[in-house]
Amino acid sequence: MAELLQRLQDRLKSLPDGLQAHIYRVRDVALELALPHDIDAGRAELGALAHDVCRAVPGDELLKMSADLGVTVTDVDRDFPLLLHGPVGAELLRREEDLTDHGLYEAVRWHSTAHASLDALGKLIFLADKLDPQKSAVYSYQAKLHDLALESLDLALLEFLSREMAARVEKGETVHPASVNARNSLILKLKS
Repeated sequence: MAELLQRLQDRLKSLPDGLQAHIYRVRDVALELALPHDIDAGRAELGALAHDVCRAVPGDELLKMSADLGVTVTDVDRDFPLLLHGPVGAELLRREEDLTDHGLYEAVRWHSTAHASLDALGKLIFLADKLDPQKSAVYSYQAKLHDLALESLDLALLEFLSREMAARVEKGETVHPASVNARNSLILKLKS
């Protein structure tokens, strides 16, 4: 794990400064959330550092890379290719950095849309990305989300998905099918 951490840190040095700063803020949030949820801090750090390795790649290039790497592309991804930076990043890390931890792979892959299959680490990375303090202007309810995330990753994820999906629907925008499935899965899980 230490070797992968070092390779990730080396890889991050080539990213734009602002993106590097975001990634390290997400790492700090991930480490904060890991403790109350009994999630391994080393895996939380790796997931946070890895989540945006392809965030600076332009959309048309993400589409090309998806085809080259065999990453499935939905119609919603084609409409908004930036959503592919997680799946492409996860696949590149698997191939180039020998990322073999399935939970870490899934956390990176689904950190933009969420997914019904996410484990606690995946939910943590998804939320830590949204809880970057610099995103408080984007998510006016970020303080509430932070408090919820400390209490329950499931409740926080449901809150985020519900709010963001409602906002997208109101604007007439698409909603990624993985987000819809993740929300439905959480509702069913929390009902039982």
